[in-house]
Amino acid sequence: MNKKLITISLLGFTSGLPYMLVFVTLGTWLAVLDLDIATIGFFAWIVLTYSLKFLWSPLVDNFSVPFFKSYGNRKSWIICMQILIIFFLLLISITNPLENIRLFALFAFFIAFFGSIQDIAIDAFRIELANIDEQGNLAASYQFGYRIAILVATSGGLILASSTSWSFVYQLMAILMLLGIAGLTLTEENKNLALKKEFSPLNLRASLWNPLKDFFNRFGFFVALLLLSIISTYRLTDIMTGQIINPFYIQMGFTLEEIGFVVKTIALATSIFGFFIGGKLIKSIGVNNSLLIGAFLVMITNLFFAYIAISDKSLILLSSVVALDSMAAGIVGTVNITFLTSLVSKEYTAVQYALFTSFMMLPGKILAGFSGVLINVLGGIYGEGYGWMSFFIFTSTLTIPSILLIWFYKNKYAHDY
Repeated sequence: MNKKLITISLLGFTSGLPYMLVFVTLGTWLAVLDLDIATIGFFAWIVLTYSLKFLWSPLVDNFSVPFFKSYGNRKSWIICMQILIIFFLLLISITNPLENIRLFALFAFFIAFFGSIQDIAIDAFRIELANIDEQGNLAASYQFGYRIAILVATSGGLILASSTSWSFVYQLMAILMLLGIAGLTLTEENKNLALKKEFSPLNLRASLWNPLKDFFNRFGFFVALLLLSIISTYRLTDIMTGQIINPFYIQMGFTLEEIGFVVKTIALATSIFGFFIGGKLIKSIGVNNSLLIGAFLVMITNLFFAYIAISDKSLILLSSVVALDSMAAGIVGTVNITFLTSLVSKEYTAVQYALFTSFMMLPGKILAGFSGVLINVLGGIYGEGYGWMSFFIFTSTLTIPSILLIWFYKNKYAHDY
């Protein structure tokens, strides 16, 4: 296999691992301890660091980490952040959330913060590694590694926690972060045009205004705003439900072993299938048509969870719905990464990609923090099962704005590629 693809797969793994451990698995840990669903929902705000990463992306575009500089600009940041993530994963593993929830949340915040910086560097490293015609394969490889991380952090973590302890789970995850450093040894870093500015002063104009100006100049003011609107609405549904989905499984009566062995394993297999379908769709019908198909699939599959909420416990039913939903998520993941990559200028790789992903995640993460409160309110009105049902119907409707915006952009302004 191409060494670039192996490297990007391993970096996708180390990118997904801290995010899933904080955004999903942490919520499961707290749900097992019977913390209030509203408190669990608020933990979604910890990963707002990923949504605000454009604020510190100029550092990655303009500087190297001194001690690791010899490995390359992007690599220096990736290695440094992975070491810090490992450190805080070990700290959170020995912290009891029932005894000190604030310290627990603080350590989770640092994992998310350093994970967001790692993502900036990985995205820049990936984009600079190849031309646009190869980005689909790199996106699929990144998604593959990311989905493996989802399996390890969720399915593997839940299964291990049921037979060992949550402390052991997070210590093991810290060790697995070393795979990213191993992957970096396989591929040389490409030089970026932005590196020519490495010794220029870092100021607001150079670090944020110029990348934004470049984007608006290339696409025009109105189309640029339209593209940012598409980006900010495209992933609303799955981002809002991501934090709360495992607590939903637990409240529906499923055990950690059932979630780990069946649900999450099926989710991995079908999502891998999905992101390769996404790559095929891009080649056959173009990015914009693929965006539309992905949005419709997410909306429809998310509605199935509303049916599960008012049905008797059925592992077969849940697994079938998770399979369809995960395949849709896999398609959307590959298509979305390729779409965002196509909008980036090589001169401002890290900053522009960070800006795009921040626009993509910020609205969903803000809404996700209120997910537990919304479920409690809806449950109080309709009863627990129908409260969950109403929640999933609501999150499905969040896909509609992006469908309308993509349709308008596709028919008015897009040059499909």
